[in-house]
Amino acid sequence: MIGSITFGLLGLLCLSIPVGIVLFLLGFGIDAFYSPFPLTKGLGNLVWSTSNNATLIAIPFFVLLGEILVRSGIATRTYAALDRWVSWLPGGLVHANIATATMFSATSGSSVATAATVATVAMPQAEKLGYDPKLFSGAIAAGGTLGIMIPPSINLIVYGFLTQTSIPRLFLAGLVPGIALALAFVLITVIICAIRPSLGGQRRVFPFPEMLRALVQLIPIILLFTVIIGTIYKGWATPTEAAAVGVGGAIVIAAFFGTVNLGMFREAILGTVKITSMIMLVVIGASFLNFTLASAGIGRELQSFLEGLGLSPLSFMLVIVLVYIVLGFFIETLSLMVVTIPIVVPLVVQQGFDPIWFGILMIVLIEMALITPPVGLNLYVVQGARQSGHMSEVMLGTLPYLAMMLAMAAALIAFPQIALFLPDALQ
Repeated sequence: MIGSITFGLLGLLCLSIPVGIVLFLLGFGIDAFYSPFPLTKGLGNLVWSTSNNATLIAIPFFVLLGEILVRSGIATRTYAALDRWVSWLPGGLVHANIATATMFSATSGSSVATAATVATVAMPQAEKLGYDPKLFSGAIAAGGTLGIMIPPSINLIVYGFLTQTSIPRLFLAGLVPGIALALAFVLITVIICAIRPSLGGQRRVFPFPEMLRALVQLIPIILLFTVIIGTIYKGWATPTEAAAVGVGGAIVIAAFFGTVNLGMFREAILGTVKITSMIMLVVIGASFLNFTLASAGIGRELQSFLEGLGLSPLSFMLVIVLVYIVLGFFIETLSLMVVTIPIVVPLVVQQGFDPIWFGILMIVLIEMALITPPVGLNLYVVQGARQSGHMSEVMLGTLPYLAMMLAMAAALIAFPQIALFLPDALQ
């Protein structure tokens, strides 16, 4: 049964059917052939109960926050400021790509939005300053993946919603691995460009007074991150309320820079509606699919299969990691999460693993899926911003950063406290 469902999922995706619709179709198929009950009679109630959840209101707020920051020109100012602080390293402006992605990850909550923002701002500089297109674009695609790790993260909100785990604790758990991964990206870039300086373009050193003046441009992002995350961790606001506060702060900042106008609001709201609709269709479709899977006994079947293998907890986790890496080649990241979480997480917890820790490990594996073909969304976003060259260049450029993600996954398995230190310390 599991094999037929898997082949059905991959086959429907290959037909370019929207992911949310694919999930509903699979649910209908399971209901028709495997379930002993007519589950579709409860579809209306299931759709309503899934969408009528206060936690999910945070998603459109965080999407709108990112849209306002992008369309108000704050991204361009942030990139220029970070350029003055990191371009002296071997690799030059490549580090500005990573640093800007890290900064915007701390406010946008979306990897695709982060990658699109940085790519739009940075790509015109690549040819002008003689950078290797592979490494330059690969750094943007990889840096963009941090948007779902560094809080606030839409994917962590969805994980918390589906597993009924604490979203503030998930945000805390993602902070250290997210920053560590950004530093790992910087480190591998330095090593590559120290060995082959021609790949990194020209290193630039700016006068210190100019660097200090550039810090002013970073204040808006830092303030927004502090307000959003600080109010959540202090218990002053829920993630949803903090997201709303962040939207208000973004509007104030945009007004300060004189970029607030009706056209900007129209584009930001339209973008928010499109992205939120896509996310909610996937979440609701996945909820229906998970409901039919549970009713048909798929979870018990998978559990029995894994228990029959007689694996140790470590071997079991390595199998889960391998499964996510393979599925990441074929399934879009949010869909991969919502389809697998209800089946995998109970098994992981049964093996004695912490669900907060596993959520962070899953995000690292999901990040890899964002930059691996054929459905790595960040690859297409960056290639679209380039408007020249071949997609293969972007793929090759992400290979060093994929190695760093694998290293982070291994580190999380070997040392779970990398993720659990902050949640445990501030509990």
